[in-house]
Amino acid sequence: MKAKPWVGILAFQGDFAKHQEAFAKLGCLTQLVKSSWQLANIDCLVIPGGESSVIDRFVKSQQIADPIKAFAATKPIWGTCAGMILLATHIENDPDLTPLALLNITVDRNGYGRQFDSFVDDGEFTVNGKTQKLQMVFIRAPKVSAVGEGVQVLGKCRKEPVIVQQGKVVATAFHPEMTKSTKFQQYFLSLL
Repeated sequence: MKAKPWVGILAFQGDFAKHQEAFAKLGCLTQLVKSSWQLANIDCLVIPGGESSVIDRFVKSQQIADPIKAFAATKPIWGTCAGMILLATHIENDPDLTPLALLNITVDRNGYGRQFDSFVDDGEFTVNGKTQKLQMVFIRAPKVSAVGEGVQVLGKCRKEPVIVQQGKVVATAFHPEMTKSTKFQQYFLSLL
């Protein structure tokens, strides 16, 4: 990993400012990404939480889907909440969304319920055989309903998979950027 990696954060809509704050704590430089040419200047990409249908519309209107897929062939991508939905191969209950299909998973959009059902809980995060507790903030979160071939489950909460990874593409159903911990951001940077 470089001393100061450039972390790109897709900034069409969502909680990209919270991601910037979390990576700044780790001494990273951040770039808000709104067009495909900006992908050339970053070392990794975060697709933040927000409204998946709105982010999907921007991805289509800016014609950035194929550049993101090409980026994922060599560099790490992390999707949180809505980002997980967009990275999935299959999305239940929303035929209008066009996923990037970078993670061989099926997600149920808002599978944990509506805004009223949002919650905070401790889950488990396992890397290199070591399991640690991680505070997890779920806000209208997607639920992973199926994990396909090639996908590792790195974390669970309430016995459900909430952190998945395939190659250098990782997704969380929850929002690590909404807590004080930077454990997950550090793990993501280790993929560089």
